[in-house]
Amino acid sequence: MPFKYLDRGVRCQIVKTKGESIVVREITLGQFIPGNSFIHKMDARSKIVLTIAYIIFIFLCKNFISLLIMSLFSILVILSTKISFMKYLKSLKAIMIIILITGIMNVFYGSGDIIWQWWIIKITYGGLINAAFVIIRISMLMMISSVLTYTTSPTDLTDGLEQLMKPLTFFHIKVHDIAMMMTIALRFIPVLLEETDKIMNAQKSRGADMESGSFINRIKSLLPVLIPLFVSSFRRAGDLATAMECRCYNGGINRTRMNILYFTYVDLISLISCILVFLAVIVSNIFFAAVI
Repeated sequence: MPFKYLDRGVRCQIVKTKGESIVVREITLGQFIPGNSFIHKMDARSKIVLTIAYIIFIFLCKNFISLLIMSLFSILVILSTKISFMKYLKSLKAIMIIILITGIMNVFYGSGDIIWQWWIIKITYGGLINAAFVIIRISMLMMISSVLTYTTSPTDLTDGLEQLMKPLTFFHIKVHDIAMMMTIALRFIPVLLEETDKIMNAQKSRGADMESGSFINRIKSLLPVLIPLFVSSFRRAGDLATAMECRCYNGGINRTRMNILYFTYVDLISLISCILVFLAVIVSNIFFAAVI
């Protein structure tokens, strides 16, 4: 079966239907897409801190004006990465069910004027507002998180996290080990997904039926996939541990770095822009508190 190579060698399985190639699986989790945008050039520490600040402020939005400001700011940031907007929309597929379920639940747990009611179930104006807020918030959070992973290499991301967590060393927490585990986890996500595809194709070639039957039968049919996957994962972990020991790896003690992180004017401009947007959110919450 033919394969198509995407960003940084990530492989997607292709199925031909009526002469056309259709991508069946795309790996977006933890994916890094190289580029020359100013967001790519930002320091990893700046992007991590600003992402955390964004998460805080989007939950501080109390009305649609402040939420609109944050949404427009998010779209501007996404477009400035020079990465296809459709790729960000695809990142929402993994949590689309969670978004829908959360939105539907908030529809029935609101107050205010009743729009529709049947027995004890009722839909209120406040419930619709809450559902809209939740859906927009979760969608924007996922897309901004994708900006962080799409524009930051795993090495820079973990180096930035390690430096930001340096104060924890005062409490004798091994920050470097935590950062190393995160790096390994991020780099092995595409490998494990690719290994899963190989095992599933091998089982199907042996006559395994994984697409028909009841829900319970489909879950049982995954056992021949999960067991080899766990065995392969433990084997890879053992090989990696042996390789690190052979190279005399001893953690973060007296280790140097190939790439040093620096704050530049790009980070300063981004910081000032984010502060202005966050101030606009605070002002809109104060002066337009009654606006829904």
